[in-house]
Amino acid sequence: MAEQSRERKAQTRYQELIQLRDEERSRVAGSTVCVKGQELSWEMNPQGLMKWYMHPNIDLTAHKFLIFYAQKIPPAGRSGKQKCPGGVVFVVVEGKGYSLLDEVRYDWKEGDLLQLPIKLEGVVFQHFNTSENEPALLIAAEPNLVATVGVDRGSGFEQLEEAPEDELP
Repeated sequence: MAEQSRERKAQTRYQELIQLRDEERSRVAGSTVCVKGQELSWEMNPQGLMKWYMHPNIDLTAHKFLIFYAQKIPPAGRSGKQKCPGGVVFVVVEGKGYSLLDEVRYDWKEGDLLQLPIKLEGVVFQHFNTSENEPALLIAAEPNLVATVGVDRGSGFEQLEEAPEDELP
C-alpha cells in the first residue's frame, strides 16, 4: 500500500498525456497558419533540391498531419532514386518530364498529378526533367505517419541513388 501511494506522487502516464496535450495546445496557439514560401530556403539533399513547408521536425505550422515540400529538378536533370511505402502525390507546377515508378515510365507536364501507389513492398521512384532549358517544379504531399509507424512507415524508406549536385538550376 505504501508503494502505491509513493507511485501516485510520481507523474502518471495519464498526467504525461495531459502534459503532452497542454504542450501541443501551446505550440498550436503560437503556430503559423500561412507558411510563406518566399521565406523558406532551398536545401540540396540526396533526393535533390527541396524546400520544406511541412515536416515532422517543423514545429511552427498549425498542424503536423502532412509532409509537404517543393522539389526543383534542373534542366535535363533528375532527382535521386528513392524507395518509400507510396501514398505520396506530386503536382507538376512547372515543366515537363517523366517519373519511373518501379521502372515503369509515367510522362508528366505542368498541371498533372502523379500518385505513388501504396504497396506492401514499397515503391521505387525517380523523377526526370526532359526540358533542356527550364527547371521542373513539383509539389509533394503525403500523410505524416512518422510518429505513428516510424520513418520506414512499414515498407522501408531508402535512398537508392543520389541526385547529382552539379545539376543545380
